[in-house]
Amino acid sequence: MRRSEKEIKDLEIIESIMKGALECRIGLCEDNKPYIVPMNFGYKDNCLYIHSALEGKKIEILKKNNNVCFEVDIKNEVVKANNPCGWSMKYLSVIGFGKAYFVEELTEKAEALNTIMEKYSGKADFKFPEVALKKVAVIKIEIEEITGKKSND
Repeated sequence: MRRSEKEIKDLEIIESIMKGALECRIGLCEDNKPYIVPMNFGYKDNCLYIHSALEGKKIEILKKNNNVCFEVDIKNEVVKANNPCGWSMKYLSVIGFGKAYFVEELTEKAEALNTIMEKYSGKADFKFPEVALKKVAVIKIEIEEITGKKSND
């Protein structure tokens, strides 16, 4: 990181950013053309979980190239100044890299979906009908690198 004073190295702070963020932006690449998509997500045991329809652009890209990048951020706020060059942003962010895998086993799919639901509802004991589990793609991103950054704290 170019501005080392902004780097967050404390894994507990990185974890709190991951848990506090409401959306995750997933970066994919198809034939050297980048593609980014905002997603709801769950985070557990150094893995991200996202869900999707069984078909679509991101699914097709992931089938060809499972390398992903992701970004989350919290506490975003514009910092105003009299001088236009003094304007800035306050934020805490995390960027990571990893590999995406399709979860096929139904029990594991349900666990992953409960990880996502727990983030937004506070509950992780939902029961998913088998027919619903077969109609949803669940993607597990195993995180290989992760860094945090803060600005204007």
